[in-house]
Amino acid sequence: MGRIIQLSKHVINQIAAGEVIERPFSVVKELVENSIDAGATKISIEVSNECRDLRIADNGSGIHPEDILLAFSKHATSKIQTGEDLYEVKTMGFRGEALASIISISKLTCITRTKDFDFGVKVECENSEVKQTKTGCAVGTIMEIRDLFYNLPVRLKFLKSPKTEFAYISEFIQAIALVHPNISFELKFNGKVAVKTTAQNDNLYTIKEIFSADVSSNIKPVLNTDKLSGLKITGFVSSPDYTRASKKDYYMYVNSRLVKCPIFQKSVDMVYRNLIGNSRYPFIILNLEIPPSDVDVNVHPTKKEVRYRNPNQIFNFIQASVSAALKNITENIEPKHVEEIVIEEQKPLIIEKNEDVYIPSEENISDIFTKKTEEIIPITTKKTYPNNLPQSNNLINKTEQVKLVEAQEFTNKDNIIGQYKKTYILIEKDEGLEIVDQHIADERYIYEKLKKQKNIDCQLLFISDVIEVSNSDISLLENNKDKLSKFGYEIEILSDNEIIFRKIPQLLSKVSPKEILADILENMQGDIDNLEERILITTSCKAAVKANTCLNQYQMEEIIKNWRTCENPETCPHGRPISKILEHKELAKFFQRNK
Repeated sequence: MGRIIQLSKHVINQIAAGEVIERPFSVVKELVENSIDAGATKISIEVSNECRDLRIADNGSGIHPEDILLAFSKHATSKIQTGEDLYEVKTMGFRGEALASIISISKLTCITRTKDFDFGVKVECENSEVKQTKTGCAVGTIMEIRDLFYNLPVRLKFLKSPKTEFAYISEFIQAIALVHPNISFELKFNGKVAVKTTAQNDNLYTIKEIFSADVSSNIKPVLNTDKLSGLKITGFVSSPDYTRASKKDYYMYVNSRLVKCPIFQKSVDMVYRNLIGNSRYPFIILNLEIPPSDVDVNVHPTKKEVRYRNPNQIFNFIQASVSAALKNITENIEPKHVEEIVIEEQKPLIIEKNEDVYIPSEENISDIFTKKTEEIIPITTKKTYPNNLPQSNNLINKTEQVKLVEAQEFTNKDNIIGQYKKTYILIEKDEGLEIVDQHIADERYIYEKLKKQKNIDCQLLFISDVIEVSNSDISLLENNKDKLSKFGYEIEILSDNEIIFRKIPQLLSKVSPKEILADILENMQGDIDNLEERILITTSCKAAVKANTCLNQYQMEEIIKNWRTCENPETCPHGRPISKILEHKELAKFFQRNK
């Protein structure tokens, strides 16, 4: 082994640059974040020469002439002063490594001016050497990087194609623009504009500029604040029937900093678990505001990883906020006008005795009230409930009342015009023709109903077929008896390969026990962590009205009325969409009735 020597400043910076500057995107990220910290309202990024030439210009506060040389030295920053400041970081950058790393692997020219001076400063850097001169320029900063990685041929060889490298840059600018709608961003690639926002200070408008009106029309606002812990979350999440094939459109921020956070991601996934299909993912833009002392962003040089002081609290807060948003509940959005909720006298339903007519039981009729602990709203001749509703056992809360009124009055808004292929219910609406899958609409309602029930109604089977199963299946059933019992299934094991049902959920009284068992065993195979949830979904699916079933008018109305009360009416528990609206304008266009 050779003698120990002190490495030169330039070599030290090159080694550090390997952590901070991985590719052209890293340079853009560090410099754009510096522009944001400088209070810029306009940031322009130009990329050329296979992503090795970069120009970032802003109208921020600029760099003081006396600080300019220090700015390009290692661990020099204006954003923190002591070690304690690391626990109160409110800026995008704070490590003081970026500029020193960039000048060690590129040829950089910086032109900057503050509002306190009539002249600017021009700095030229190469091989970590810095030269300073005076120049005329506007207030702000311009960073020009040429021949990135010119002195690191190995790193240069590992870069991907220019289009791929630019894609990393473009995705970052889109992501940072989404959380800063008050800043105008413009990104050019070889002279052509790729991304442009206009600083309207409107998140929804920025989403339209970056993506499309289609995206903005399929997302729901998220807004929730926990004043006690100082937590606040804002943003948007897509409705369950508007999904993506990957998690590419997960835009997650902590204090406006783009992060990769497993806790954040898992909390969102849990909400959508039974709302969307397998291998489908929502579109989310969420910014979590948290006291800086409760989050550590100094985990990795790229600052993309974060650690929380109380991760369980963060998980539950995000999950509850997203779940509420999907139910159209946000902090500053009240339920539909409920100053006066008028419930008209319910006329008795007269049905002639006919075997083909479905006559609801008392339990079915009370379902529309979504009762939890025998809370049923009294139906009187005409009753008005004021805005300040008393907390009484015979009244349900405002949200439930709104759902009740919407469900009872749906026939005034919708007109069920028939059934198609004995599977789809057709509804005439103001905006077009709505097509509802009768099975999965009923399945969603039953699923939510069962999930709220603490005790599922069971039916005792005095006579049950003996069902043959394998030894391994017997073991699975034996080990999961408690979970099955929770959802109304009681199984008695007669021998090593024979079982019978003693109880089944009342909803499944007309379903073959063999068919029920086959589905239960199928759900038990492999991973059984979410077995209870899968049993609940299976029960809902089996109990729901089947496709290719002829329904009369009353049955269709009951299905639609129940479905309208669901908290998540867009998809079934398997993630399939429930309804589709064919807009009048589309039909008119096809039949050339637009003139």
